Amino acid sequence: MRSTLRLLGYQLSDVARSRWLAGYTLFFLVVTDALLRFGGGGTRALLGLMNVVLLVVPLVSAVFGTTYLYDTREYTELLLAQPVSRRRLFAAFYGGLALPLSLALVVGVGAPFLLHGLAEPSHLAALATLLACGAALTWAFVAIAFLIALRSQDKVKGLGAAVIVWLVMSLVYDGMILIVTATFGDYAIERPLLGLLMANPIDLARVLLLLQFDVSALMGYTGAVFSRFFGGAPGAALAATALLLWIAIPAALGLRAFRTRDF
Repeated sequence: MRSTLRLLGYQLSDVARSRWLAGYTLFFLVVTDALLRFGGGGTRALLGLMNVVLLVVPLVSAVFGTTYLYDTREYTELLLAQPVSRRRLFAAFYGGLALPLSLALVVGVGAPFLLHGLAEPSHLAALATLLACGAALTWAFVAIAFLIALRSQDKVKGLGAAVIVWLVMSLVYDGMILIVTATFGDYAIERPLLGLLMANPIDLARVLLLLQFDVSALMGYTGAVFSRFFGGAPGAALAATALLLWIAIPAALGLRAFRTRDF
């Protein structure tokens, strides 16, 4: 355990010096401040920020996670030559990247709200949910990025695969839902659509956030179906559990690939 914490400390120190991380934090500081100043504040600013978080956080996590693991390959080989278990080394790499990215999001979004304040006390729960969902997406897409990088030896192919995964989940997915609903709208497709919802962590996070605002018109078809079937606390708990599984399963598969890979 002590060696894991020591490795984690080294990774945190290395990532904290990255210009990527500083730019990432600054981006959210500027966007959040601009939305609070010119977006009307309150619910409107939170909804605008939600769209930014759901689009940017998975992309940065996927690209940064994939690139980081490829760039540290020689360092990884050096550490593997030491008496350090692969499980501990993977945990240090994973936590050492996902934790700073999550903290950057929290600082970048939270600091402007501390400066400007919240329009209503009820917005505190929505802001907390936004930060929690953003952090969960960070851990999920870093795990997916690690799994891709460990499965592919070629950096260009791995980075391309990470971007394609983000494109499918953030953009192509919505088009696919529209095609399914338009084609099979005369049938009972609610349950298959719930399955499609569980297959996309970005959509899960969006539904969790919109349940806080109770804005059913913005949920999309899958969100409306989810709200009708599992509205309230049970639905939020189910969506949160599915989102946590999107962290645990790719991380477990990534650990397995890391333990069996011949460096």
